[in-house]
Amino acid sequence: VQLQASGGGLVQAGGSLRLSCAASKRTFSNNAVGWFRQAPGKGRDFVAHISWNGGTTNYADSVKGRFTISRDRAKNTVYLQMNSLRPEDTAVYSCAVHRTSVGSASPGGYAYWGQGTQVTVSS
Repeated sequence: VQLQASGGGLVQAGGSLRLSCAASKRTFSNNAVGWFRQAPGKGRDFVAHISWNGGTTNYADSVKGRFTISRDRAKNTVYLQMNSLRPEDTAVYSCAVHRTSVGSASPGGYAYWGQGTQVTVSS
């Protein structure tokens, strides 16, 4: 599976962005997918994950109520809608495909990782 994250950019605080994670060469429709982020000088943090059919989602406390993860299985794409962005959301955002259909907040369960997309939120 090759993953490509896109949709990042520069936005003012309070603004919105929608990230997309598309796969090529193989479908991930039966796998959970997660989003993680890494700010400069910091480790990789869990953001959100979604189960194979979209029936279960999970969010980091820092983004609950502001971010929404969704998927379009027909398009083999997962989205991350980010609203009310804050400067502390600035990071490189990456998507990853989990080994199972359920997913987890731990990066260790993810088998495939895509290159990230930069999100910068100015104050």
